[in-house]
Amino acid sequence: MVACKRQLIIFGGFHESARDYIYYNDVYAFNLDSFTWSRLAPSGIGPAPRSGCQMATTPEGSIVIYGGYSKQRIKKDVDKGTLHTDMFKKSAGKEEDKWAWSRLSPSGVKPTPRSGFSVAIGPNNRSLLFGGVHDEEEEESIEGDFFNDIYFYDIGKNRWFPGQLKGPKSEKRKRRRGKQAEAEGAGDEELEKQPPQGPVEIVKEVVAEDGTVMTIKQVISGPAEEKERSASEEEEEEEGALGQQVEPCPRSNAMLAVKHGVLYVYGGMFEVGDRQFTLSDLYSIDLHKMEEWKVLVEMDPKAQEWLEESESDEEDDDMEGAEGGEEEEESSEEESEDEGGEEQHPSVQPDEKHADYLARTEQYWIKLARSNMGPDAKEKKVVKVAHAMAKTFYEDSV
Repeated sequence: MVACKRQLIIFGGFHESARDYIYYNDVYAFNLDSFTWSRLAPSGIGPAPRSGCQMATTPEGSIVIYGGYSKQRIKKDVDKGTLHTDMFKKSAGKEEDKWAWSRLSPSGVKPTPRSGFSVAIGPNNRSLLFGGVHDEEEEESIEGDFFNDIYFYDIGKNRWFPGQLKGPKSEKRKRRRGKQAEAEGAGDEELEKQPPQGPVEIVKEVVAEDGTVMTIKQVISGPAEEKERSASEEEEEEEGALGQQVEPCPRSNAMLAVKHGVLYVYGGMFEVGDRQFTLSDLYSIDLHKMEEWKVLVEMDPKAQEWLEESESDEEDDDMEGAEGGEEEEESSEEESEDEGGEEQHPSVQPDEKHADYLARTEQYWIKLARSNMGPDAKEKKVVKVAHAMAKTFYEDSV
């Protein structure tokens, strides 16, 4: 839904019951003067039925619709999901209730296919898209690739471009040793003109206390190549500086707001296997400068409460027993941390590289991962968890 002049315009959506589901592509308007609903019938060919699409209003009173998700039943008990990446414009005619559809073919670097992204209207006549998830179906399981990138859509130029972090100005000056500094404030226009490199996939792994590995994939457009680089070391230095910056973890269904050119991102969720993580952190970034994310409220992992469903009272009893065991286990873990903390793990030697530390302590971490995951876990999965645990401990130590 978007506000357009003195109306609220609603497009699409879906309804799902126990037996069936249906997706819509109809349009309704709520008049803010008369407080009445009316169904609109725009001329032309509009978007296919869908839910979860992006809607943005233009200064002249048109509405741009992008993306969305829908599914169709291709045979009994078999559904096929579709991520829509097309774009449409709904323009108002001279009469208030006369609208027309037209299909848009924007230029630039478009967002990778996804659903669950969040939308806000930014400065300079631009709509922005943040985060989302792309579900990949593998046999009987679904694995989601979550995102934390920003894409801008310039409404006037009908053009997409990725929002790339420039880094703080102080770091920029250090990285530009021996080069003539370009005029500051050239920002967005130059950023759009720079040809981006191919997309880069970044894989992050976080290990939960029970050994569950949360693999988070992020696909971003690589930074444009800068001319007249003095040496490859400077390029590595720049990448390292950008890599150390704080940023929101990939997520879908976050809440966005823009005030005075500053984007605020709150919460959202991501999934790992059967577990769903609900976030409560808050970040901000200045859209005019695009230098760095700021953490306003950090996420406290210890505040997470796992909610499990059961189908019978008997299962409820079992679950209560299991929860009691978990509490005891947590308390014992806390005691062990008080007694020795992380010193029980093999310590990192001074100036020891991650590869050397892993080679020296790999068997210890594999044994620890095996004890957490149980005897039925596959060896490949155990090794993966062990390496992730070792990496996490190494990074925390150095």
